[in-house]
Amino acid sequence: MDENTVEKLLTLNHEFYATFAELFADSRTLSDPALTSILPYIPAGARVLDVGCGNGRLALLLDQERPGTAYVGVDAVPELIEVARAQAGQLDISTDFHMLDISRPDWSDPFRGVSFDYIVTLAVLHHIPSFRLRARALREMAELLAPRGRVLLSTWQFLDSDRLRRKIVDWTEAGIPPQALEPGDYLLDWNRGGRGLRYCHLVGETELRQLAAESGLSVRTTFRAGGREGNLSLFAMLDKVE
Repeated sequence: MDENTVEKLLTLNHEFYATFAELFADSRTLSDPALTSILPYIPAGARVLDVGCGNGRLALLLDQERPGTAYVGVDAVPELIEVARAQAGQLDISTDFHMLDISRPDWSDPFRGVSFDYIVTLAVLHHIPSFRLRARALREMAELLAPRGRVLLSTWQFLDSDRLRRKIVDWTEAGIPPQALEPGDYLLDWNRGGRGLRYCHLVGETELRQLAAESGLSVRTTFRAGGREGNLSLFAMLDKVE
């Protein structure tokens, strides 16, 4: 994928989340299995980096369920970071938020010399254009892990739902020629409080294992959860290869 197409896709998604930040945040609850499914894997007192934290709902959940957690959230959308910071003022756990774009090289520089027990990145990788950038982002996460640290991630399996398949629209709506894209790239619409368009890549289990191998990680386990159908997110726990 060429750089011009990458930038168009990144801009498309950034504009979507900036426009629909509050509506999107309101649609994601703390009881959502696409969030709560990872709780059994995170102990109290862990150091957690939430990559693509959105409105910081993981911080709210950890505050309720995992006392003593040290939480850091990063996201590229300032509107979402503002929501996250506002909510965090009432929490007991330690929180810190940074506006960082993980699609950019060296996004992890502010954390050099810091290590995390768990890096959580939920519904994020499928919004990063190109295998190359997805692998680079995951590689930088791996470098921030403490010894025996783990990455917990999820990717959206939208093709497994007839309901979500109906959201797929033609690339002409975004002014991007299909031949500039990679296999598995899709354009999905949003119709709540207005209409928006999002770039999504289908990261299935085969690609997930390829990304892990490229990033110095190994797949410990995978499972499915979330969505009305109960299986619309592919979750994975990744271990750092020592």
